[in-house]
Amino acid sequence: MEPGGESGCWFLYFAYGSNLLRERLLLRNPSAALCALARLQDFKLEFGHHQGRTSSVWHGGTATIAQSPGDEVWGIVWKMNACNLSSLDKQEGVEDGIYVPIEINVHTQAGKALTCRSYQMKDYVSGPPSPQYKKVICMGAKQNGLPTDYQEKLEAIETNNYAGPVPIMEEIEAAIKAEKINSA
Repeated sequence: MEPGGESGCWFLYFAYGSNLLRERLLLRNPSAALCALARLQDFKLEFGHHQGRTSSVWHGGTATIAQSPGDEVWGIVWKMNACNLSSLDKQEGVEDGIYVPIEINVHTQAGKALTCRSYQMKDYVSGPPSPQYKKVICMGAKQNGLPTDYQEKLEAIETNNYAGPVPIMEEIEAAIKAEKINSA
């Protein structure tokens, strides 16, 4: 742990893509704890390729949020220790300039406003996600009980039908299996 990693330094992170799934986020960011379900107003969920390049991790477009009056994006607010900030930035490709961190205000189901860190893809060309990436998002939405109509919207996302290997998917599935064994 980095020096100064005492419990006082936490931040809130709004996840709307693959990090909706707890096991996915915990692979790289062990401090994450569920804080709330929340809604981001006047944004919509989009999928795209940074500078037209397909994600080498997910083999398809990845999620981003775009301003869109009247739309909303549901997601999870995770409370995370500041010591995981750099690992989260790294996972989101910040140093490669793929995503930029942004500060947004979201509203919990109870109507409370929270200021969170989130990420937005820079400079992308719209493109569908792989079935594996979509599956992780849908699993996360279900796992955390996002609103049913929003889950249905996610289920309806068209994919690129990629059928090759996705190593990170295997890693996530192994983590889910391990959890089931430990909790049995």
